[in-house]
Amino acid sequence: MKISGVDIRPGNILEYEKGIWKVAKIQHTQPGKGGAYMQVEMKNLIDGRKTNVRFRSADTVEKVRLDTKDFQYLYAGDEALVFMDKDTFEQITLPTDLLGDAAAFLEDGMDVTLELYDERPISVALPEQVEATIVEADAVVKGQTASSSFKPAVLENGVRVMVPPHIESGTRIVVDVYERTYVGKVS
Repeated sequence: MKISGVDIRPGNILEYEKGIWKVAKIQHTQPGKGGAYMQVEMKNLIDGRKTNVRFRSADTVEKVRLDTKDFQYLYAGDEALVFMDKDTFEQITLPTDLLGDAAAFLEDGMDVTLELYDERPISVALPEQVEATIVEADAVVKGQTASSSFKPAVLENGVRVMVPPHIESGTRIVVDVYERTYVGKVS
């Protein structure tokens, strides 16, 4: 499906210069002289390259629709992760860098969604939020106001997040996987 250059949004998957690209950021710019354009930051889903491209409103680009399939994470091997198709029970091995920083939040048995292009997996989507236990939290600095202050804490998987002062070691919290931010306390 062809779309105009100004209709591109973050998260779109585009076919550009014989590659499959995921849009990371966009910035609509309207200079005083000349026509408006969309500055688009994209990442190649096949080889991981990044690029910045300007699309004018007259430009058209092919929007790609990816197939999605539910998988279950089994275990990590040597620089690879093993997933199982929930329908056929077939196992698939993918490189760890396909997940990027989100790989730290993988847990055995976690349900994930693989995005496929021509039957080939090109990205793995984890749940937006996960529960984790804090193993180390700094002490509260006396005199800080509770409304705007946060303190560093380390989760069981080694990820550092900023949490409110009342959160202590051993507390289970909800964390946004992609932003690596505190969402709330598990009730």
